Amino acid sequence: MVEILETALEGPAVWKGPEISQDTSWIEPLDDIQVKEVIAAVDHVRSAGKELFRFGKEDFPLPTLGPRLEAIIQEVEYGRGFALLRGLPVAEFGSDYETLKILYWGLAQHLGTPITQNARGDLISEVTDLGYDKSNANVRGYVTKQAGPFHTDSCDVVGLMCVHPSKEGGKSLLASSGAVFNAIREEHPEYLPVLFNGFHYDLRGEGATGDLNEVTHNRIPVFCYHEGFFNCRYNARSILRGAIKIGEDLSEFEETAVNCVREFAGRDDLRLDMEFLPGDIQLNNNHAVLHSRTAFEDWPEAERKRRLYRLWLTIPNGRPLPENYADRLNTGPRGG
Repeated sequence: MVEILETALEGPAVWKGPEISQDTSWIEPLDDIQVKEVIAAVDHVRSAGKELFRFGKEDFPLPTLGPRLEAIIQEVEYGRGFALLRGLPVAEFGSDYETLKILYWGLAQHLGTPITQNARGDLISEVTDLGYDKSNANVRGYVTKQAGPFHTDSCDVVGLMCVHPSKEGGKSLLASSGAVFNAIREEHPEYLPVLFNGFHYDLRGEGATGDLNEVTHNRIPVFCYHEGFFNCRYNARSILRGAIKIGEDLSEFEETAVNCVREFAGRDDLRLDMEFLPGDIQLNNNHAVLHSRTAFEDWPEAERKRRLYRLWLTIPNGRPLPENYADRLNTGPRGG
């Protein structure tokens, strides 16, 4: 019997966009000392001959920023569920993208444990338009310029570092999954049993076997409440494709319930809109925040193309997760 949460959620992770947009405490600007620490740490890694992905926290010393990053990730995990680090010196390194990845990897060592994001084993993915069309079932949205519907990623926390914003569009959209649950509970409680029961997800060749037809072994609940924590796992496209691949098409009622989540997340009274600046890092807790992106128009010059770098992180001492929810890719709980 699936346990369904019947009471409304409260707390810092349950926010509404129009209200929280007036509170800029989620923006974490770096001061001059911390900017110098980041540059010095990058120089330290390069002078020591360390390669990307082959150095750890001790190789990237951040005397004052390091403890601050640990506090920020605690807020992301146990507080409002997201933060925006602002003012990283990306312009200092120009188009030296390898060094920018070193910078990002070094900061990540102070935030959590990076995990792989795809079957190629990528630890840092480049979010940029490669000319693909996501109407292809096995194309992932981060390599297109098309809008992306609200969803969560297969990790504890997703980090996006902005190197170049787009010419126009590409706005980041966030919604509290707790606030979305509250709205559905109030307006469409009949959908909650379906959402708490969960679905098999299409893994698009990114699962343990690499087979394009692989789906999750178990049903993954869209909403679950476990040991005092409310959690959300949601990707409508993967749910719908997963049902097709196992030969169990969703009923009209189930499909309406699934679509309801992204429709509510995108509502004006729930959604938070955010613009990226060069040197921003957005950190989102996938258990607490749904995210999306508007379509964008790129610059014609290759060196100015919209370019973000993405990390998937597991958080040390993170919230307890039920096994059926945490095994998102058939690679074990919290596996990449």
